Amino acid sequence: MGRRNYQALGGVSLSIEPGEFVAIVGPSGSGKSTILNIMTGIDKPSAGKISIGGRDIGKLSENELARWRGENVGIVFQFFQLLPTLTALENVMLPLHLRGAKANYQGEERRKRALANLRMVELFDHAHHLPRELSGGEQQRVAIARALANDPPIIVADEPTGNLDSVTGDLIFKIFRQLADEGKTVIYVTHDNHLARQARRLIQVRDGAILSDEPVASR
Repeated sequence: MGRRNYQALGGVSLSIEPGEFVAIVGPSGSGKSTILNIMTGIDKPSAGKISIGGRDIGKLSENELARWRGENVGIVFQFFQLLPTLTALENVMLPLHLRGAKANYQGEERRKRALANLRMVELFDHAHHLPRELSGGEQQRVAIARALANDPPIIVADEPTGNLDSVTGDLIFKIFRQLADEGKTVIYVTHDNHLARQARRLIQVRDGAILSDEPVASR
């Protein structure tokens, strides 16, 4: 049998301004995670253009894309993706080490930056705990602190509360709102309508197309 082509997205036109707090919702397979992957350069569109900050990231080489992503995007995953042999502090410092001399923070500043991030997510006292010693909600907050290590202007999160209880989920979104209030662009995918309504803009996706794009009424 020959390979079948699958179109994840089609005819999508989307503009997001700096500092927006955006939720993308839709059923499984609707294309919402693909939108995030294209925004971050993980996937490349077969047609069209993705421009961020005036730069067409679709034209970047893999090395250029990795550098751009390290400088501009913090990614929060559903399953945390923490390294199990590193402490919370070491996991948060990892992006700074990977950026090397190009990181925004050097030497002792890296440790101070990582500790400040852990304090921001209310985990300063857990800095030296391994992931297995943390709850799921605590691990996700470490992942958020790690995503912020290089102080990127854009934060994207794919089902960041998919494995967490509702109370912990609300705490995670309190952090996201704070980041948006500080001027960062926060974009997340969720299947939870309650959490989607915590954003300031709601985009609904189905069958690879945008069904609606509207502001969320102030709560």
